[in-house]
Amino acid sequence: MNQTSSLLDEIEGTIQGHRDGHGFVQRDDGESDIYLPPNEMRAVLHKDRVKVRVVRHDRKGRPEGRVVEIVERPPQPIIGRLLHESGIWLVAPEDKRYGQDVLIPKSATGTAKAGQVVVVELTEPPALFGAPVGRVKEVLGEIDDAGMEIEIAVRKYGVPHEFSDGCIALSRTLPDKVRPQDKKGRVDLIDIPLVTIDGEDARDFDDAVYCEPAKVGRGKGWRLLVAIADVSSYVETGSAIDIDAYDRATSVYFPRRVIPMLPEKLSNGLCSLNPDVERLCMVCDMLVTAEGDVHAYQFFPAVMFSHARFTYNEVAAILANTRGPEAARRKERVPDLLNLHDVFGALVKARTRRGAIDFETTETQIICDENGRIEKIVPRTRNDAHKLIEEAMLAANVCSADFILQSKHPGLYRVHEGPTPEKKDILRNYLKATGVGLSISDDPKPGEFQAIAAATKDRPDALQIHSMLLRSMQQAIYSPHNSGHFGLAFEAYTHFTSPIRRYPDLLVHRVIKAILVGQRYQLPVLPLPGEAHEKLARRLAGRVKAPGQALKKPGPPPTKELLAWEAAGLHCSANERRADEASRDVEAWLKCKYMREHLGEEYGGVVTSATTFGIFVTLDAMYVEGLVHITELGGEYFKFDEARQELRGERTGIRYAIGSRVRVQVSRVDLDGRKIDFRLIRDDEEVVARAMKDKGAAVGRGADSGGPPGKSGGRRTASKDDAPQERTPRSPIQGLKAAVKKAVSKKSRKPRR
Repeated sequence: MNQTSSLLDEIEGTIQGHRDGHGFVQRDDGESDIYLPPNEMRAVLHKDRVKVRVVRHDRKGRPEGRVVEIVERPPQPIIGRLLHESGIWLVAPEDKRYGQDVLIPKSATGTAKAGQVVVVELTEPPALFGAPVGRVKEVLGEIDDAGMEIEIAVRKYGVPHEFSDGCIALSRTLPDKVRPQDKKGRVDLIDIPLVTIDGEDARDFDDAVYCEPAKVGRGKGWRLLVAIADVSSYVETGSAIDIDAYDRATSVYFPRRVIPMLPEKLSNGLCSLNPDVERLCMVCDMLVTAEGDVHAYQFFPAVMFSHARFTYNEVAAILANTRGPEAARRKERVPDLLNLHDVFGALVKARTRRGAIDFETTETQIICDENGRIEKIVPRTRNDAHKLIEEAMLAANVCSADFILQSKHPGLYRVHEGPTPEKKDILRNYLKATGVGLSISDDPKPGEFQAIAAATKDRPDALQIHSMLLRSMQQAIYSPHNSGHFGLAFEAYTHFTSPIRRYPDLLVHRVIKAILVGQRYQLPVLPLPGEAHEKLARRLAGRVKAPGQALKKPGPPPTKELLAWEAAGLHCSANERRADEASRDVEAWLKCKYMREHLGEEYGGVVTSATTFGIFVTLDAMYVEGLVHITELGGEYFKFDEARQELRGERTGIRYAIGSRVRVQVSRVDLDGRKIDFRLIRDDEEVVARAMKDKGAAVGRGADSGGPPGKSGGRRTASKDDAPQERTPRSPIQGLKAAVKKAVSKKSRKPRR
């Protein structure tokens, strides 16, 4: 960045508040965020659009700004608890990124009572010397009400959770089943034994599959049919249902509740590929070779009839034992499942040959009771049935991307790019520091990452290495610029297989249908609240690079059509992140409430992240993550080693890195901050002794093996995005404790200052 020019320029962006009072401006041009100190945050709010001027840079070259203009203050309800303190009514925002309490005049409290969770509408914005003022717009209820965490999350993150009157009215006019006129121009697949394979708790079924042996060229292979619900036949472009679906962009999944992208009549009824009923679908018909390559494919609209609804566990049991009770109940479908398993094996061979990245990670599922309380947290196990469906969907998605690309029609690709230069350097340094013996090139291929993962899978620090490989990659986005999918090692990839729950898939269906009849699909400018197409397009117009491309001289301005597709990609990507954040927020709330019942209990765990301010530990038995603050690690200096991604004690040499096993005690739970604090437990000083022996130092009973007792309840909880600190000296209590121990053990060495 040119620092001289930056000091003169006014830069536009969006405020991102921080719970500690400072904030950042996320720049529209994609450059580094600009830091705003607490005094600059007094007159602005989280999510405000502003113009800032860079006033200085810190010693690492990071910019600090001053707000010169508030460009836009979007209407944003604030959720929090209504408090009555010293005769003053106020709402403390649940989202701590809003750094100020909102004053509520007594006449504006409505029916709300002190302590209740409410939604506030601002009537006066904040000022340098004045807090914001608002009125109670909605009363959500008591903080401990069942489902309150979801009610808060959907409002906190702006997730649309009520369909418009027009959408509901239009959905009521739709038929209850496939009519004879709906089948016109479609291939009849009713006699083809397509089946669905999903989880036990699935309610909407996007996809159905069928496979049979076939001759491909001169060799053997398979014919694989992937049938996907034809949502586009019922959701017309620009209709009330379409507007609501675009606004949501995706279904949002919470424990015990789903906020669907489409009304229930479509998502669980007319568009869901339920068993034993006719359904409209779009089909990707593929010929797959014995080596797992798609030799040929075609798309066509069809009408189908699901011959069975399988669960993953049921299919896995049948594949494991074709003579077992599960297979006996599904005798007619067993040969088809075996064919699917055979084509799956071929597709996996192709994945390996491509060098696609395939890390085994542990996903968890929260099991709740009827009142919404967590009963247990269990790992989700991926069996061959999961992988079978995954490979079939990947194949259909690749064919969809190729079809759009070859037709030279604009559309949305699912783009996943390789690591940035900065992340490549961090990863290389880490691999070198840990003695892996392998590294990545300047222009790395996915196979290089997979080779490192395979070579290190049996090492004790395999978890740490695989975590670093994952962290070096970027997030996937939707874009009309095809830059390929790095992780899956595909030159072109898109989303075709879930139009019930993802709007990009619905757009892909419309584009494919248009291409099939020789037309061009026109993406409309939908009249959405908040960020509409035009606004997004204006923000994109200043960009002179496509995703993954280096800056270059401005060329011809993008067409209106391309800008519309870019805006749609940005909108869908942003709302995908919004859904993920809302889901994580609810899970964090539930886990905090769960762990409040386990305060003081001890558990074994593994370090999942090391930072400048402590280590994050995930418990073995509960799959819950919490922070062991650096002040709880013992009475010495701990320094963060960026190359090795670990904390190391300078005196003892104790190291805490990803994958390190520790024993912790649950010491504090902050429900508002969604944070759990642990205290490190050492049953003896074996760890200290071993570390100091490695350093060649004599070891006595004087090594301080624990943090200050009883201190965690009153200190501030740190989070992953807290401001970094290079090192933390021991507290006076820790120093005194260590000095007493040394005196008792008659050590002559002077205490460290």
